[in-house]
Amino acid sequence: MKQYIIKGGKPLRGSVTIGGAKNSALGILVASVMTNEPVIVENLPDIGDVQVLLNAIREIGAIVEQIDEHTVRINASLVGDVCMDYDFIRKIRGSYYFIGAMLGKRRKATVALPGGCQIGTRPIDQHIKGFEALGAKISIEHGNVEAVTDKLVGSHIYLDCISVGATINIMMAACMAEGKTIIENPAKEPHIVDVANFLNSMGADIKGAGTDTIRIRGVESLHGTTYSIIPDQIEAGTYMMAAAATGGDVLIQNVIPKHLDVISAKLIEIGVTVEEYPDAVRVIANKKLRHTNVKTFPYPGFPTDMQPQFAALLSLSEGTSMVTETVFEDRLKYTSELCRMGAKIKVEGTTAFITGVDGLESAAVCAPDLRAGAALVIAALAADGYTTIDQIEYIERGYEGVCEKIRNLGGVMEKIDIDDNSDIQRFKLRASNQ
Repeated sequence: MKQYIIKGGKPLRGSVTIGGAKNSALGILVASVMTNEPVIVENLPDIGDVQVLLNAIREIGAIVEQIDEHTVRINASLVGDVCMDYDFIRKIRGSYYFIGAMLGKRRKATVALPGGCQIGTRPIDQHIKGFEALGAKISIEHGNVEAVTDKLVGSHIYLDCISVGATINIMMAACMAEGKTIIENPAKEPHIVDVANFLNSMGADIKGAGTDTIRIRGVESLHGTTYSIIPDQIEAGTYMMAAAATGGDVLIQNVIPKHLDVISAKLIEIGVTVEEYPDAVRVIANKKLRHTNVKTFPYPGFPTDMQPQFAALLSLSEGTSMVTETVFEDRLKYTSELCRMGAKIKVEGTTAFITGVDGLESAAVCAPDLRAGAALVIAALAADGYTTIDQIEYIERGYEGVCEKIRNLGGVMEKIDIDDNSDIQRFKLRASNQ
């Protein structure tokens, strides 16, 4: 087993390059099996969830060729009926995208109910509503979702609540249905637009992604394509928070600044300087930070996936801040780990009241989920002394090369064996000279 060990208290300085968007990658990789022609996906993040999904695509009969670290070629011409009941595929939320993809391609799919981070319920009722509106019959037995239809027919679908997963899933199925489909109240996140653009590059006819209404005209088949995934706004936002928490000065490259508007606005509000460039943002924190209140909302609101990282930063800001989570009801459980590091946080329901402290302390902590793990890394980089973080597999599900990127910014961080005390001693010896 591995853990991170971090010596904090050193401002991050320099530049970091952001990789491809994890949430785009999951939808795009699954959508690539909808054509019988080769598909090349570029700017793919080299992270745990992507590797699990690529293995799943191999298991259903597709040929997956890793061209380089961030590029794959997928040929799904031999994929037949899909029955995916593998333990490993249950571990990621993106598994349910195979339902929409294979309904579109083969009119049949059996897929294990998805897993992922335990941050709250992730019902698939809106997915089912959409599939049934298109003419599919859906049943759930023994932890599997079974979907089957003779044909898919376009329909007018109103989502009762905004759902990223349902929007992508329905989009994939509908792009190969007969006639026209309208999806109202869809999610508008950048990765919704990215998946729609990818499908359109394969010959789909999708208009309105990123707006209140998506209009889809079904096509008979999709063709091969080469496509590059957009930069990851959450990875970018995480490094923005890390720069601010450590009092650093970091240029974050390969981003779409528009996707970061709400994150930048909140940082500016508490006293951080954010400079925008065509494909980069620079974050400078050279004064005491102020408190603020934030509430998570679907895009373009403040992202739930940035809430834990911002809470870690607010733990070091003057005054009392209030963080309210509206998307996942269990997303504040990480606060007890921050409190182990000296943060002053009181949770009432889905709201955390954070009273800023002058500094955080090192501790042995455990990452309860992906984004909470990122928040603990930020806290550790700002804290005095040596912090260890367990269950780092959560963090590596969504962040590529985090140790290397932090070290390139002047941070002191390594991945070590949990049971090897000599690893810790060697790290501390090296760190004492930095």
